[in-house]
Amino acid sequence: MSFPSDAVVVQPPRSADASVIWLHGLGADGHDFEPIVPHLGSALIEHTRFVLPHAPMRPVTINGGYVMRAWYDVLDADIARRADAAGVHESGEILHGYIDAENASGIPPERIVVAGFSQGGAIALHGGLRYPQPLAGVLGISCYLPLPAAVAEGLVPANASTPLFMAHGTQDPVIPVEAGRQSCDYLKGLDYDIEWHTYPIPHSVCLEEIQDIGSWLLRVLG
Repeated sequence: MSFPSDAVVVQPPRSADASVIWLHGLGADGHDFEPIVPHLGSALIEHTRFVLPHAPMRPVTINGGYVMRAWYDVLDADIARRADAAGVHESGEILHGYIDAENASGIPPERIVVAGFSQGGAIALHGGLRYPQPLAGVLGISCYLPLPAAVAEGLVPANASTPLFMAHGTQDPVIPVEAGRQSCDYLKGLDYDIEWHTYPIPHSVCLEEIQDIGSWLLRVLG
């Protein structure tokens, strides 16, 4: 299969029977989380393909209109007014396109995890829970649910029992941990099964978190 040129692809040493589609944060690119793949555990990475897309280039309001890679425009520092809805929906569709491409390559949706950090995590939650077929899992790191009403209104029965993993740094100055916790509680109120973790770190990841993510991915992908 030929992969889109706007993604980094890390192939496993043997034939892939599972995929993780991992979305980066604001201003980064698909290479950002490429270095963590080897640290997720050999039992996982020996059969799992990692697809790390690059977000589109767009002006970001909160950064003075500077053009950078972003899954959506950041309109305001306040979480409630932060995300532009059109950009969130657009990137949700981009994510669905990557899931469809993995499916076309022979990986069924129930063997695909969608994941992301910060903005990427927001799109993983928004797009993953609205995908029309059951996924193996949804992973959101240092993020929040940007359009909660849209997820509630667009609930897809196929993903009602999809396991979720959410993690956040307690010292995060960019997306406060309470914003992540509130999103977690909101999704629990919709009966989603969520594994929630916190770590004493800022807007970043740490080794313990990477190890916990690797263990969770191995459980949902086998």
